[in-house]
Amino acid sequence: MSPADPNQPNEAARLTQELIDQGYTKRQVAKMLGRDASLVSQFFTKGKGASMVGALRQLVRAVRGGERDTEALGAVAQENVQRRRTKTGQKARVRGKDVVGEAGGSMAGRAGKQAIRSGASHLAPVVHETGQAGGRLAFTVRMKADQYVYSAGSEKDSGGIRRGFIPRSDGTEERTYGSASTGGFDAAEWSQRVADHHGDVTEAMREWLVETGRAVDDADIAYLEVRGWVPE
Repeated sequence: MSPADPNQPNEAARLTQELIDQGYTKRQVAKMLGRDASLVSQFFTKGKGASMVGALRQLVRAVRGGERDTEALGAVAQENVQRRRTKTGQKARVRGKDVVGEAGGSMAGRAGKQAIRSGASHLAPVVHETGQAGGRLAFTVRMKADQYVYSAGSEKDSGGIRRGFIPRSDGTEERTYGSASTGGFDAAEWSQRVADHHGDVTEAMREWLVETGRAVDDADIAYLEVRGWVPE
């Protein structure tokens, strides 16, 4: 491929430049996309990156919406990265699926501190689309340990599953609610919960934690992950 015209960058380069202008490095953008940093450089030098445009658009949208956490942004990007194709034109095999509209389909999203403050609205489509497909949901929540009512691993909190909580050095704990093995939660019910909060997934989750006696009234969620799937 011939070198790109620096005066007319392609869309991948333009979107990447917007992320750079927001304070991210090319290496960070590459990590979010799950690609090598050299590929991101080639957006500018060789005009590559067409397959990354969808993911980059979502990254830019999330950053404009207030998300700053690179881990959460990486999850947003991975849900929109086009799969590589084999020599015969078939989509390369990858672990899992990124659509939820059919049996066996799944999708997921994460929200860090900045997006949490604005309601983690980019997670609402995961909830609503899974609900429309008749699917199930599971959640991972991170809060300060003293904001949980029950101790980690309690049968009254995360089902006593030892791997259902993760203590962290900053005094927070991640706890998992629902899984494919336990059946998860009714996505249609959660879709209504989120709708009742006008798309504010953070507040819907906080209310559920308090309502079910798992969190104190003034709980402050620091991280939220939503996983949706349609059982096969």
